Amino acid sequence: MTIDLVFVTYQRLNYTKLALTSVLADPTEEFSLTIWDNGSTDGTADYLKNEVSDPRIANIVLSKENVGQIAAVNDVWGRSQADLLGKLDNDCIVTPGWTRTLAQAHADIEQLGVIACWHYPLNEFDEPAARKAGKIQTFGGHQILRHPWTCGTGLLLRRDTYEAFGPLPGTATTAYWMRLALAGHVNGFYYPLIPQEHMDDPRSEHCLIRDDESLQKYRDVTVVLRRNGIQSMKERWKRRERDIRTLNAGPWQAQRSVGWQGKIRARLDRVCARLSG
Repeated sequence: MTIDLVFVTYQRLNYTKLALTSVLADPTEEFSLTIWDNGSTDGTADYLKNEVSDPRIANIVLSKENVGQIAAVNDVWGRSQADLLGKLDNDCIVTPGWTRTLAQAHADIEQLGVIACWHYPLNEFDEPAARKAGKIQTFGGHQILRHPWTCGTGLLLRRDTYEAFGPLPGTATTAYWMRLALAGHVNGFYYPLIPQEHMDDPRSEHCLIRDDESLQKYRDVTVVLRRNGIQSMKERWKRRERDIRTLNAGPWQAQRSVGWQGKIRARLDRVCARLSG
């Protein structure tokens, strides 16, 4: 199956170097890559023009303004003729060869929606909790840690699914993945988990955000902070703990994350956050 990947960058050149190196690390991995820079002012454009070379790079787009991740992805995906579409952010270090595994899953599982690599440390995955919740499911020769939504990077989606549901809306992917799940598609993370290191995670050795001062410095270029209104490291840790708890043990059924059931779960999450902090 042919694959079109879009790698979106904005500032944080050191992240971009590490992330892009990982994407291109396996020369036998087959895909077409578009690199899209959203008007970085930290030397990213010069680096991409002068230091990056690989026959799989189909295009380097140097946008004069920050149009956002979603606009960049829709532009590239909307013109693609590949079987599979993928999204990569410049703050994640992927495991070389990840596309082969996810592409084979798509080839073999007709109802697969969006499938992704795991973006937290592997030692924070709670397998007993996931199995108790019935989230590790088998589809032919593949296993999926099923969840209504995934992260927004290190993922593959069928082009015909994207065309059927239309362009990604807004500024985040979560609501779009929920639409797929509610329509009956299987979303989640390939299992055994394929790790990708999220460099904006406080547990990453590369993380630039270590305290409240650095959080404020990088807040505008970090989607999870900006989108969720996070103003302090205490809030950041609470959000992280809630997300991991949900991915490990939250319901895989999309219907339980919306409507009155979703509201109850949100209230329980807030109570747990208060008790833990």
